[in-house]
Amino acid sequence: MEPEEKNPDPKYGESRKFDPNFKGPIQNRGCTDILCCILFILALFGYFAVGILAWSQGDPRKVIYPTDSKGQFCGQAGTPLEKKPLLFYFNILKCASPLVLLEFQCPTTQLCVEKCPDKHMTLVKAKLGSKEDHEYYTRYCKEGTNFITLSPPEILRDGLCPAMLLPSKAFTRRCLPALGKLKGGVVVVGNETTFFDDDNNRVNATDLLEASKKSNVVLEARQVAMRIFEDYTQSWHWILLGLVIAMVVSLIFIVLLRFLAAVMVWVMIVLVILVIGYGIFHCYMEYASLKGEPGADVTIRDLGLQTDLSVYLQIRQTWLAFMIILAIVELIIILLLIFLRKRILIAIALIKEASRAVGHIMSALFYPLLTFALLAVVIAYWAITAVFLSTSNEQIYKVFNNSECPFSRDTCDPKTFNTSNVSAQCPDAECLFAFYGGETLYHRYLILFQFYNVFLFFWCANFVTALGQVTLSGAFASYYWAFKKPDDIPAYPIFSSLGRALRYHTGSLAFGSLILSLVQVIRVLLEYLDHKLKGAQNKFAKFLLNCMKCCFWCLEKCIKFLNRNAYIMIAVYGKNFCASARDAFFLLMRNIIRVAVLDKVTDFLLFLGKLLIVGIVGIFSFFFFSGRIKAIEEAAPSLNYYWVPILTVVVGSYLIAHGFFSVYAMCVDTLFLCFLEDLERNDGSTERPYFMSQNLLNLMKKTNESPKSID
Repeated sequence: MEPEEKNPDPKYGESRKFDPNFKGPIQNRGCTDILCCILFILALFGYFAVGILAWSQGDPRKVIYPTDSKGQFCGQAGTPLEKKPLLFYFNILKCASPLVLLEFQCPTTQLCVEKCPDKHMTLVKAKLGSKEDHEYYTRYCKEGTNFITLSPPEILRDGLCPAMLLPSKAFTRRCLPALGKLKGGVVVVGNETTFFDDDNNRVNATDLLEASKKSNVVLEARQVAMRIFEDYTQSWHWILLGLVIAMVVSLIFIVLLRFLAAVMVWVMIVLVILVIGYGIFHCYMEYASLKGEPGADVTIRDLGLQTDLSVYLQIRQTWLAFMIILAIVELIIILLLIFLRKRILIAIALIKEASRAVGHIMSALFYPLLTFALLAVVIAYWAITAVFLSTSNEQIYKVFNNSECPFSRDTCDPKTFNTSNVSAQCPDAECLFAFYGGETLYHRYLILFQFYNVFLFFWCANFVTALGQVTLSGAFASYYWAFKKPDDIPAYPIFSSLGRALRYHTGSLAFGSLILSLVQVIRVLLEYLDHKLKGAQNKFAKFLLNCMKCCFWCLEKCIKFLNRNAYIMIAVYGKNFCASARDAFFLLMRNIIRVAVLDKVTDFLLFLGKLLIVGIVGIFSFFFFSGRIKAIEEAAPSLNYYWVPILTVVVGSYLIAHGFFSVYAMCVDTLFLCFLEDLERNDGSTERPYFMSQNLLNLMKKTNESPKSID
């Protein structure tokens, strides 16, 4: 039996009154929230202006190419360094300095070279060597160095050449020592274990290992990224096939829901329980099979962070954690099904009605493609603008020195440095490129432009989402309020609803998305503060920050819920955002029991549908990419991390399933609000008949009186 609302609280407004002229979404409506519409258009013009300014000032080459000590790009086409794509460090040991982590630049001379050195050679040995040795060593000296006439002390004093060359390999366009290991873990470079640095101090090859790592702060991350990229190149066609399968399965599921809603819902519930149950069983078998294996009892904490994530699958604790997580999810789902078993029948009826609505408005299933395309444009514009903004700084040079110098780390000009007072007081100092920055008006406000770029990204993305919600809700509302279905459904309901939304309610959509964007930007700022305060010892500040993050997360969820229902009211009645939000909130509060036991149960069932599709596709992709299926083992690509394509397929499958089911979810929410209004407006008499379908009438134990025949 459907729960009845007993004497709704009057503070939530009066129930809807019967209106004989109301036949669904109002056609004669006016523009709403015009001021916010104008503000949104001006903000977009400002966004375009920021983009044009960033594109005129930015230089993405700073991300692509490494830069030498003069700030020149190595390997850039059309420049003198076109044939010198690699960056060479005079003294890689200087890269072990903490300064690298502060300024992302090694305090040593850096040159663009054609190829990395492939043999060990000292400056003295090269001077005493043959003509070939002279030519070889000169490749790694500053341009214009007179290698023949100058003595080694003079060359080192002026910083013209490195003190020694080490066998190196190119990695991320940088020459890093070709480090290896002998038995016993001894680090070597070209079979050498020790070297002499610029100051004639003996250093171990192990010190070079640390310097090599710090010369590129993201070395390990880039190694993983390169392996992941390699896996994508090997498996992209199989990933694409998996996503196509997910799309086909989602479409079949939607079509079956249209004709077999009740059967499909129960099948879906049973299959979700079975799929998760199999996951628990598989994790237990892996956990049991590792018993007694060498190293399997190592804990995740002891293992630490590893770039090869497959290592974690070799320890028992990983599978135990997976098993516990899946068992908790299984228990929660079973308990929810037990307590909500009576409400599931009513939710199934609502899903049946949504299936009929989608069946009559099939174009709604393809509308998410438009939303996806618009979101892709917004994301691409934001990302490109962010790259150009972050690369629009100028070259900043600083004083780098080995001995005491009062001008250390001061800004300098390489053109006048040799004739300046700094060079006279600090003979060993050099004016080297440090980083990109600037002191102009544009550079002072660069952080504001970055913030504006982020804020407009959220606003535009939320606007696109809101447009989709209003469009779909307007189309499905026209279905519900059609008394004779499908005869009274207007032609092209999706296009009509989209036209009304853009023509009359751009301001209202901008208003709702602006409120949500403000909260989201505050959450981003809180995350930024949390990242900055990670090393802080103030426990109270951390506690307060976590409380604020939690509060704003809850606030964002509440605003999304209110916005969604406000957009439905805008689509139906054409009022402004505030009035629509108030009407939707009051309507839901007057029917709070129905909201709790019907709408949320339906959302839960649709979530189980998405979970089932992801589970089916995920399990098959796991068996395929891990080589567990013997029949097609040879077809599976050879990968560094087999979890890369699996995770991609799982995430992609969820997004595809979410795209299809989001139409159903919007349909259910729209029909639910229309259903509540129908109960308030009408009583089933011949003058005030219900608009709901016969199935809903039977479930609600309500009837429409038949018109009396005239004798």
